[in-house]
Amino acid sequence: MRQGDIIHGLVRGLSVVECFDEEHARLSITDVARRTGLERATARRCLLTLVHLGYASYDGKFFQLTPRILKLGHSYLAATPLPRLIQPFLEELSHATSESTSAAVLEGTDILYVARASTRRVMSINLAPGARLPAYCTSMGRTLLAALPAGEARAILERSELIAYTERTKADMAGITTELAVIAAQGFAVIDQELELGLCSIAVPLTNAAGQVVAAINIGAQTARSPTSRMIANFLPLMRKVQAELRPLLR
Repeated sequence: MRQGDIIHGLVRGLSVVECFDEEHARLSITDVARRTGLERATARRCLLTLVHLGYASYDGKFFQLTPRILKLGHSYLAATPLPRLIQPFLEELSHATSESTSAAVLEGTDILYVARASTRRVMSINLAPGARLPAYCTSMGRTLLAALPAGEARAILERSELIAYTERTKADMAGITTELAVIAAQGFAVIDQELELGLCSIAVPLTNAAGQVVAAINIGAQTARSPTSRMIANFLPLMRKVQAELRPLLR
């Protein structure tokens, strides 16, 4: 792609939208300029444009996104059959295991949740479709990274901020790289309290009829209720069944 084909104003505007998150729901012009690296005047124009279009509100000091911003995400969900296709399978899997199930795709250094069937809240954060988590320390993220060529996966890890969220987190390049090789060989990933204490999860990749990995699904649960040994013994066969059923349906 040529630089002349890029609309830099749109790039700046989207960077402003993306700088709002759960921990930064209300931001001043100065806050946005700092988080995006934009000049203050540029950040101000972007924010006021979002207000003009109804995507943000302004109380004279702070800006925050409005529900209208959900239209952008809805456009993806409406145009992409993947979430709608996967959702019934997640609900069936959740019913069979009495645990929460999710599907995600790789987006930069993160995983992006595209579908979820929740029986109970297992994490301290909301994991609804649209939520993002680091790929390097999540079961779906490691599953998706393990499916990439080694050099591509390493490049993503090098761009990631490798944080040890708990004492169990694998947050060093060598440890993660070794783990990815294991996952690629066995075809599934297990996370045991690496992202949050008391939480474990198991994930498998979803491949299409051509053998390409297009997403991952997981089951997450409290460790006391469903330790990883139980997940592998009882949940993995059910997830393998979903893999097989979805393969001819995915593009």
